[in-house]
Amino acid sequence: MSRYIIPDYDSPIFDGWRAAAGENWSRYIEHEFVLGLGNGNLPREAFIAYLIQDYIFLLHFSRAWAMAIVKAETATQMRTAAATVNALINEEIQLHVQICAREGITESQLLAADEMAENIAYTRFVIDSGLSGDLLDLLAALAPCVFGYHEIGLLLADSKDTTPLYREWIDTYRDAEYRAVCESVALLIEDVAHAKLGDLPQSNPRWERLCQRFETATRLEIDFWQMGLRLGQRD
Repeated sequence: MSRYIIPDYDSPIFDGWRAAAGENWSRYIEHEFVLGLGNGNLPREAFIAYLIQDYIFLLHFSRAWAMAIVKAETATQMRTAAATVNALINEEIQLHVQICAREGITESQLLAADEMAENIAYTRFVIDSGLSGDLLDLLAALAPCVFGYHEIGLLLADSKDTTPLYREWIDTYRDAEYRAVCESVALLIEDVAHAKLGDLPQSNPRWERLCQRFETATRLEIDFWQMGLRLGQRD
C-alpha cells in the first residue's frame, strides 16, 4: 500500500465535509475490502459480486447525476452534471461490463441481477437527497463516492502484491482522467455552496445538516464494501 498524499481539489467545502465525517472516512477508504484489493488477498468471488452490485449502483448514481442537471441553476452547473453522467455511463460502467464479460457474465445478466439491501439503501438515500432537497443536498450525498474512489486509487497506486484484475480497477480510479472528474465536481460544489450558503458556508444553519448527509453516504459506502465481503463468502 502506498504512502500517498491526500488529494487537494481546492474545495474547502469538500474538505469540511470530509473532516466532519471523522473516522468513518478512514473506515471507508481503508476498509478490509479495499486493502484486499491492494494486497491481492480479496477473494475473486467477492470482487465479482461487488462489481455486479456496483453496476446496478452506477445506473442509479447516473440517474442521480441526471437529477443534478434538473436541479442546476446555471448552464455551467448543467454542463458539469451532464459531463459526469457521460463519464459514468460511457466510461466507468464499461469497466464493469468488460470485466464481467471476461468472467462470462453478460450485461443482460448484470441488469437482471438481484439488488442487495445495502445497494438499495445507499442509492435510494442519494436519490431522496435530491428529491427532498436542492442541488447542494444532492451533491453532499454524491460526493463520498466521487472523491473517495480517487483517494482509494491513490492509496493503492503503488501496491506490489495486487493481481492484474485488481490493478485494472485501481488504475481506473488513480489516473488523471478520473482526477479531472473530481476536480470538475469540486468546482461545482464550491459554486453551488457559495450560491446557497454565502461567503461563510460553515456559519450557515444548513452546514451541519449537509455534513450529516455526507457522513451518512460515507457510512453507506462502508456498508457497500461489507456487502462485497459478505457476498464473496456465500456458498
